[in-house]
Amino acid sequence: MTAIPALAPTRSRRHPLARALLSDWFVLWLSLAYFAALLPLLPTLGTTANIVNLLSNAWPLLVVALGQTFVMTIGGIDLSQGSVMGLTSTLGAALIATAGPPEVLSNAPIWGLLITEEGGILAGQVWFGILAMLIAGAFVGLVNGALVAWLDMPPFMVTLVSLITVGAFAIWLTQSENIRNLPESYVDLGKGEIVSVFIGPKLESQIPRRQVHELIGYASVIAVTLAMTLHLLLERTVFGRQVLAVGANRKAAEIAGVPVRRVIVLVFVLSSICATVGAILYSARLEAGRPTLGEGTFLLDVIGATVIGGTSLFGGKGKVLWTVFGVLFFVLLSNTLNLMNLSTFHIDMVKGSVILAAALLDVARTKLLREMT
Repeated sequence: MTAIPALAPTRSRRHPLARALLSDWFVLWLSLAYFAALLPLLPTLGTTANIVNLLSNAWPLLVVALGQTFVMTIGGIDLSQGSVMGLTSTLGAALIATAGPPEVLSNAPIWGLLITEEGGILAGQVWFGILAMLIAGAFVGLVNGALVAWLDMPPFMVTLVSLITVGAFAIWLTQSENIRNLPESYVDLGKGEIVSVFIGPKLESQIPRRQVHELIGYASVIAVTLAMTLHLLLERTVFGRQVLAVGANRKAAEIAGVPVRRVIVLVFVLSSICATVGAILYSARLEAGRPTLGEGTFLLDVIGATVIGGTSLFGGKGKVLWTVFGVLFFVLLSNTLNLMNLSTFHIDMVKGSVILAAALLDVARTKLLREMT
């Protein structure tokens, strides 16, 4: 009997570029290379103040992108996250505000119902207000997930309707007015007051206290803790394996006994809860509840950071670690474009081009994986 010769390794298997593209750390190395290349041209980029500003912008974006990661992993997309942020930001601020200016809010439907001149009905009770925000956000996610799971509606269409409807409802509640006079304990969630636990007086004397608070504060602890929790959920639990299975092949997952509908609903609820946590961090940092908090290019940033990290647009492939690196790169990109004093139009054009490049990279990675299996 003639022996069958061993197959030679494919070109993609042995090519260093292919191995680099498939590495979990690819976007991190890309970020470091990008930073090193622009540092001589933009000296401000490496200053302590700029790095602190860069990281403070990363935490809320990371929190929201984590939820988007789970939705994209099952092969969907959540366009409603920005509207959820606006709604929950407004609702929470109305409930816990310590005072309400009648000249600003007297014509709003919530005036006299949720907030008066003396403040919100939960004035100063921050944790009850946050709980109400999380419940409201989870409800929107529950509706989105139920429509996708039980009626087999496309996630794009369902969340697009939520984007429009929930966003309009948030604006109607306050007649497009911001709600200020938030409790100091709530504002601390966005600006941080726990530095003394992590650093000594020597380091604190080298960096202004306000900047250190923003670098190592509640926002960073919340974001990192949530990222670690969701990493374990996706990588080490049965639910995480079910999420990946649904994204890879929904029909096969159903045949294998995976509760597909329940997984889809839970993923959309998780996405909305992450958007709500992002709303808490943003509104605390801005010291105001804003019905338009998640509008503009914010959703572009969330989806862009998730895709750049490596989460597949086709579903079945996603990691929290990838999203962390994607957020880092996207925030770094935005920061450098601003330091170049480019106009908003040029910045958005560059961001769009980078997202397109990331989508093409996703296609290339998918093909390489097929060749290597």
